[in-house]
Amino acid sequence: MRRRRLVPLLAVSVTATLAPALATSTATAAPAGTPSAVSSPAASSAAASSPAARSALDRYAKQKPRWKRCEADSPAEFECATIKVPLDYRVPGGERIDMAISRIRSTTPGKRHGVLLSNPGGPGGPGLSMPLGMKEGLPESTRQKYDLIGFDPRGVGRSSPVSCGLEPEEENWLRPYKEETFDKDVAWARTVADKCRKNAGDTLPHITTRNTARDMDLLRAVLGEKKISYLGYSYGTYLGAVYTQLFPGRADRFVLDSAVDPARAWRGMIQWWAEGAEPAFDRWTEWAAGRSAKYGLGDTPKEVDRTLWDLVAQADETPIEVEGQPLTGDDIRSGMRVAVFTPEYATEGVVELKKAAAGRTASVKKLAPFAGSAGTGTADAADAAEAPSDNMSASFWAVVCGDNSAAWSRDSESYRRDAIEDKGRYPLYGDFASSIKPCAFWDKSVEPATEVNNKVGSLIVQNEWDSQTPLPSGQALHADLKGSSMLTVLGGEGHAVYPNGNACTDGTVARYLLTGRLPAKDVTCEATAGQNAEARENRTRDVLPGSPLPLRAPDRF
Repeated sequence: MRRRRLVPLLAVSVTATLAPALATSTATAAPAGTPSAVSSPAASSAAASSPAARSALDRYAKQKPRWKRCEADSPAEFECATIKVPLDYRVPGGERIDMAISRIRSTTPGKRHGVLLSNPGGPGGPGLSMPLGMKEGLPESTRQKYDLIGFDPRGVGRSSPVSCGLEPEEENWLRPYKEETFDKDVAWARTVADKCRKNAGDTLPHITTRNTARDMDLLRAVLGEKKISYLGYSYGTYLGAVYTQLFPGRADRFVLDSAVDPARAWRGMIQWWAEGAEPAFDRWTEWAAGRSAKYGLGDTPKEVDRTLWDLVAQADETPIEVEGQPLTGDDIRSGMRVAVFTPEYATEGVVELKKAAAGRTASVKKLAPFAGSAGTGTADAADAAEAPSDNMSASFWAVVCGDNSAAWSRDSESYRRDAIEDKGRYPLYGDFASSIKPCAFWDKSVEPATEVNNKVGSLIVQNEWDSQTPLPSGQALHADLKGSSMLTVLGGEGHAVYPNGNACTDGTVARYLLTGRLPAKDVTCEATAGQNAEARENRTRDVLPGSPLPLRAPDRF
């Protein structure tokens, strides 16, 4: 297979057509607990701005959380509660759903600045346990400043979890294009959409990023805060950016780590995985060729390239057996998509793959990127016990399809054409990313997509070699948030940066959280060996920082 040179990433960007933001997008801050402090989330329709709607939201804002120890075996300082939020902010007097929240209070009340909300990524990732992770990772000076606040986004975990009634095989959604199976994949996508409509059709249209941002603002009012600070990873950067667009006057110190390009939510972000893998692949072939004496994959990048694609061709013909598990060419391509962002990790895997292909004993651990390309983590046990088994998938599709239905073609044949074309342009993953998804059969979005374009201060943090949200994605969010500063970790590998033990990156983020002052200009840090070693060892961070996803559906933001 001949691989084409990659066109510059931004030149092939697929930008969704976005409708103008709603009138509430420029809402200003108001004292917590007053009608104006909580009316903006629902003011997206004339009905919602009525006295009755404002009164209904007032009642939500006056809730008093009943804090209690989260679990019998959890630290006493880790407290949980449940509040109510409107299912539909346009009709706040209607159906209510749960919002599960958690906190660890500031260690020094006299130095307390406010609250620091957090989101681990997803969509579909539970965030209730985030304060525990932040307690361990944040410096004590930051712990003194903030109450650490976590929450499960609406529809997720303990926040009125949604379900589509999907079987495990129906949750396998990243499917390579093949002419002989495409009709079955179309049928699968239609079935998932139909099941979601049948099982949760009244709820799913309201499981959106905009509504989760509104929930965050209602939580702000319930906590009695005029503003919130925020630490969001991956999908959480988009959630944070949408909050700044809807409530610019209520955003205090926002750290957006491993960023989503708002204009590519969401089909375009999935396609980023294919586009972003190609320069990483080229970097890998150069790295492996430079160490040919040790690894024996080829003396030149071209030879390393050929070694990999010969293995793919062999596995397409006859799957390669690894401890009884057959690996196809598609398994190899899917595994390499993430592995190449860490060249040593990819190289060691391909060395073992060669052994297995030759019938020799190979290291199963080092073959994990291929044999384990379906994922490496499991959901939080407490959340999994309370949520339906397909909760993450159901909430994922609700957001990915419902945030911006206009980004998804209704013509199934267009996905065939895109998959064929993108497999040629991006051989590793183009057809996985561009082929049919359930969103092709999803109902029209209740609201238009959010156009992020504001001057709210925020700090965007990005590794240069991030497999889930590539560097150009972070640069695009930086351009949209005109008041932001950007911290780029040159040579940084893995998904999610802060905290990582790198004095440059950790220090920059900590100073911003402590003082509220952004760097005067964009910051560049050099990756440290320890930081990248951690990225290689902790592969679950390439799935979802802080909240690993289920085995069968890992590749999310």
